Amino acid sequence: MSEDMKLTIDRRKCVGRKGQTIVEVARENDIWIPTLCFDERMEPYGACRVCLVEVEGARALLPACTAEITPDMVVTTSNERIDSIRRTVIELILSDHPKDCLTCESNGSCALQDLAYRYGVKESSFGGEAHSYHLLDDNPVIERDPDKCILCGRCVRICEEIVGAGVYGFVGRGFDTTVGTPYEHPLEESPCLFCGQCISTCPVGALASKLSKGAGRPWELEETDTTCPYCGVGCTLTLWTRDNKVVNITAPLDRGVNRGNLCVKGRFGFQYIDSPERLKHPMIRGKDGRLRKTSWNKAISLVTERFSGIVEKHGADAVGGLSSARCTNEENYLFQKFMRAVVGTNNVDHCARL
Repeated sequence: MSEDMKLTIDRRKCVGRKGQTIVEVARENDIWIPTLCFDERMEPYGACRVCLVEVEGARALLPACTAEITPDMVVTTSNERIDSIRRTVIELILSDHPKDCLTCESNGSCALQDLAYRYGVKESSFGGEAHSYHLLDDNPVIERDPDKCILCGRCVRICEEIVGAGVYGFVGRGFDTTVGTPYEHPLEESPCLFCGQCISTCPVGALASKLSKGAGRPWELEETDTTCPYCGVGCTLTLWTRDNKVVNITAPLDRGVNRGNLCVKGRFGFQYIDSPERLKHPMIRGKDGRLRKTSWNKAISLVTERFSGIVEKHGADAVGGLSSARCTNEENYLFQKFMRAVVGTNNVDHCARL
């Protein structure tokens, strides 16, 4: 069992476990500490420094996302000194960051914007050269805007630690550092799986879904939790809808077997829902080869007639049933029961890749 440790955070008595960081214990106790580079799915990184806190007895402020707790530790998360340093860090980031919040896709869900608002940073007092890169729009689903990148490293780390693809990496040094692909190749020429994990962890608007661009602000969308239908893992999804149309899919970090992680199908495979080519009625092909809309009664009667004729002429094993992994367990049970008990064959299969 993990060793429990008692500590004090902002005069509140807390209990943590050996190996936990200050941020982890603080969040378990609903104590807010600002972060930009921290994502609970990955190993602590300590790059952004906005999570600096004061620890009694320490020689300097410590990054709460990497500093592990110790017995009887006394932590202060906010005071005049800490807040002043955080404002300076925010100003430094904003000194080389676009001011196009009104048109940015992350407006309303941007961690940097939230911190600037909370600490009253209206503009940066640091002048000087600012970067100007090209928008990278080289694939169907992911848009990259290097101008908005704050070099938090979250996309690099999630691609390496969680996905195992290692598509992104830091390129250059110092002021000229950027995040890019090997030899600046397009994503389609890289090991990218297009899972969108990089989008899910980006705290700003440097990475965005092209399928959701211009579809609405977060406060205009309705949020609904559901389960991904694509395979048997059962990942938890959050559907973002506007006017009864799905415009984006994310995954909550705090629940579900996936804990915020999704594959390419779960994150981007939703456009079929409103596709004009999607069948909405049963269709019967006429003698002229054209499909025509019909009623369910006629369609089921035709299937029954054809199945009965095949079984009578060639036997039950001349019929096979292919089910879908996107159905519920109960629906698939009924399907195989129908094939075995009614049709009389064991020719039942399914394909989880549907």
